[in-house]
Amino acid sequence: MERPAWAPRSIDITVPSVSRMYDYYLGGSHNFEVDREAARSAMEFMPGLPKIMQANRAFLHRAVRFAAGEGITQFLDIGSGIPTFGNVHEVAQAAVPGARVVYVDHDPVAVAHSQTVLEGNEDADVVAADLRKPQEILGSHEVGRLIDLNRPVALLLVAVLHFVEDADDPYAAVAELRDALAPGSMLMLTHASYEGIPLPPERAGGAVDVYRNIRNPLIMRSRDEIARFFEGYDMVEPGLVPMPKWRPETASEDEDPYAFSAYAGVGRTA
Repeated sequence: MERPAWAPRSIDITVPSVSRMYDYYLGGSHNFEVDREAARSAMEFMPGLPKIMQANRAFLHRAVRFAAGEGITQFLDIGSGIPTFGNVHEVAQAAVPGARVVYVDHDPVAVAHSQTVLEGNEDADVVAADLRKPQEILGSHEVGRLIDLNRPVALLLVAVLHFVEDADDPYAAVAELRDALAPGSMLMLTHASYEGIPLPPERAGGAVDVYRNIRNPLIMRSRDEIARFFEGYDMVEPGLVPMPKWRPETASEDEDPYAFSAYAGVGRTA
């Protein structure tokens, strides 16, 4: 397999990546055949996966605009993935010129492509780090340069927590990040769940198995389990709901049934 110019030498292009699979679902071009093959395998069980990713992206845009409208000008996007049209910095800086954004991802392709996209943008940067190690993120040069932790921050954990197994204690990582942020900060997240998928759980489980087989387990949590991530936050209306129901800009009844396959919510610290 020929390595494209944008692919860092350090990555193994024979192993699928969830970031590149997500890029494929959204119609991006920064993925390899091994990623497309894994994504198509998952779609055999759950053909609506691209619709889920589109609904996830739409929530991200609405949540960022909401935070900007509430006066937040700093955004920390962990598990940001490979940049596509309508990234956090584009939405935030369109709403609030000068808004500062730091992306965080552990996928080398996501980091390398983010660096290219952000070249020349002094108010946005990217960190190569892992959600499971909050201090590496908070202590990074990029966060230190752009994010003032004494002022409110919008913390984005969009479509990332369902890739963190219970053994790695994602609740502790989220709590550690919360405790580092100033009062008035926001947590915005989405998380996959069997509860909204318009398929029998055993069929949807086939797609989950694809992710397990590529050593990136997809952890499907219940609404109650997802709500635990918001401990210490006051939920913003309408609370923790299926993605299309969070402050929709069009009638949620018109959405594809697959768009309801994950929960979304925003919380704010007092």
